[in-house]
Amino acid sequence: MQSLFGFTLNQLKEVAVQVGLPSFAAKQMADWLYKKHATSIDDFSNISKQGREKLKLNYEVGLQPYLKVQQSVDGTRKYLFAALNNNFIETAMIPDDDRRTVCVSSQVGCKMGCHFCMTAKQGFQASLTATEILNQIRSIDEFEQVSNLVFMGMGEPFDNLAEVMSALEVLTSDWGYAMSSKRITVSTVGVIPGMMEFLQKSKCHLAVSLHNPIAAQRSQMMPVEKAYGIEQVIEKIRGYKFEPQRRVSFEYIMFDGLNDTPKHVAELVRLLNGIDCRVNLIHFHDIPNSPFRGSSDQRMQEFKDALNARGLLTTIRASRGQDIQAACGLLSTKELLEKKKG
Repeated sequence: MQSLFGFTLNQLKEVAVQVGLPSFAAKQMADWLYKKHATSIDDFSNISKQGREKLKLNYEVGLQPYLKVQQSVDGTRKYLFAALNNNFIETAMIPDDDRRTVCVSSQVGCKMGCHFCMTAKQGFQASLTATEILNQIRSIDEFEQVSNLVFMGMGEPFDNLAEVMSALEVLTSDWGYAMSSKRITVSTVGVIPGMMEFLQKSKCHLAVSLHNPIAAQRSQMMPVEKAYGIEQVIEKIRGYKFEPQRRVSFEYIMFDGLNDTPKHVAELVRLLNGIDCRVNLIHFHDIPNSPFRGSSDQRMQEFKDALNARGLLTTIRASRGQDIQAACGLLSTKELLEKKKG
């Protein structure tokens, strides 16, 4: 049984043709799925009963509830969803005044192998469908209050480009959720082909996981450096003409003694020279059996001040949900381990 939820308008038109419905039924289905929040094909009341019965032979709406939710003292909530082959994915909801930002996963596990990431330690299991990506938003308790989305959860979005782009189409199209592209950010470790297609076909913001401006050091932390060097990634970004109000930012997890020295300040300034961007400094959340240790709060502040003094807009991202293992991969890994024990 295929899920209709997550289908683009063109895909819904193909479904309509398959079951003998008029082409305008695709727009009707989209309205039920994304405007009226239908949970069953039986809800599609302006489609004939005969048409609905034909749809139900091979299709369902396909929403899936979350399995568990944990809430932090700071209001952050971490949702756990089931995925194929007895795996799990995570979704975080981060409240901030009147904003509700949802951090979405795009894969089960990840191929990129970043040494400081718990998701990478799971290995790659599967890429999520647009249905599974969007279900993380639709099926959380705060669905109707969601104001912002970040594709910064489990997986590398541009290693699953087609499904991520379909999800973005549903999110931003008038026939879908009609969400402003200015409220959506997609993160990448620097997978250049996917990044360039995303820049050309979407208007959403881009975030690049940089973490070290020195290529030789970055390759020791992030194996993707060997395939897509950060210098090359930055040159592609520098050569792309960004539309007004479309942002590019650089994520920078700070590690004690590894990427938080004055030399790294100088290299960041050199690397990002001429790019209108923001650098987000991020606290490292400890993960089991990791040799990495996060920089101190004082060191992060000094690093931030040094970059700002050199003209590079830099902020420190507030840590959220530490008491509920909100860092990517921790909750799903715990669930996998408990399942194996059971």
